[in-house]
Amino acid sequence: MIFSLSTNTQAILLLTAPLIAGRGDSSYDLLKPSEYKRLARYFIEIKKQPADLLSSESNSLIESCGHLVEKERMERLLGRGFLLSQVVERWRTRSIWVVSRADAEYPRRLKKALKGDAPPILYGCGDISLLDTGGLAVVGPRKVDKALIDYTTKIGQLCAKYNRTIISGGAKGVDLAAMTSAQANGGFVCNVMAENLNKAAVSRDNREHILEKKLVLVSAYDPNAGFNVGHAMQRNKLIYALSEAALVVNSDVNRGGTWAGAIEQLEKLNLVPIYVRSTGEASQGLDMLRSRGALLWPNPLSHDELSEVFNKQCTVNNLSSMQVNGSLFDGGYNNVATHINLQSESISSEPIQFGEQINPAEKVFSTVREVLLGLLIEPMSEQEIASELMISRSQANTWLVRLINEDILLKLTRPVRYVVKS
Repeated sequence: MIFSLSTNTQAILLLTAPLIAGRGDSSYDLLKPSEYKRLARYFIEIKKQPADLLSSESNSLIESCGHLVEKERMERLLGRGFLLSQVVERWRTRSIWVVSRADAEYPRRLKKALKGDAPPILYGCGDISLLDTGGLAVVGPRKVDKALIDYTTKIGQLCAKYNRTIISGGAKGVDLAAMTSAQANGGFVCNVMAENLNKAAVSRDNREHILEKKLVLVSAYDPNAGFNVGHAMQRNKLIYALSEAALVVNSDVNRGGTWAGAIEQLEKLNLVPIYVRSTGEASQGLDMLRSRGALLWPNPLSHDELSEVFNKQCTVNNLSSMQVNGSLFDGGYNNVATHINLQSESISSEPIQFGEQINPAEKVFSTVREVLLGLLIEPMSEQEIASELMISRSQANTWLVRLINEDILLKLTRPVRYVVKS
């Protein structure tokens, strides 16, 4: 599926993307992720958006951003319009789509998990909706023996049988074994790439699965980008963020991308439950991960047993599993309180506790407030919020107006969207 390039996405590409059209292309001193993150926050504060940098009022806006990005540098980056048109045409011929965090198509799962650290731009090929299906991340080293390949193959078969998406990095070894096994059994696969998306998008091995909407390729890096150790390491974060649970099939100790990615999840990000292989040949790396908090893989065989793997942790990312009807959460107020556990810097990560002195309406709104604070890290429209929470627009509007009056949310214009106030 090809999405038309929104003006916001054009502006973000010009500021942050290398736009590789051939060998030897200059980077033009691109904005680093941390620099763009600060600029994005500033736009929210002044009620602007990246698209305004390409409007008739761009000069004054560029000058107002001078404390974050010097004017000359900003103008050089925004002046790459012709180069952008060249690479966009090349992407289109390969059925590669591009979305930014400002687009409605951008995966909700990434926004909720990584918040302001979600990649500003995503490139991909295939059904983008697969990125919001969750599923099992399967990771491991490139060099593994046949026994571990066979083990991983069975994991891919299991997920395909019970319609759970496999999320992996596509590298030889464990990653590729999980993905090819799932595909061979009619399953869904999300391949999170760090290099050469251009080649993968036209690969004969991928085209059939892409056309059947069973495979999506996605990358935070230019489709023409080659191998880069930093990109490969950062890609791990996206694999975990797109999943509901993760299985580490094998790992070295204190080295390699598999170890680094798992340790980052266990000790810093805590996005999903991390499991380690519990059968077969012993592994010092897996034992060390277990000592750091990883769970033993329960070796599920049935649909219910596999579902339990994904029920070990329930955060705001799993909000869709709770039905919302009008102003009441199905299952009772206290049930909601025990299930919502937000992972935001500005919100306590402890489950919400309600006292008996709070009336039922306030119990519900207290929960709603916490949910929306986690949801609106990035701007969303009223309709998007209503769809996400499965409520009417009128109910969404009632809650949004109250949070604006409490000085918690900002209402942006052109178009109308809502975001947490800095």
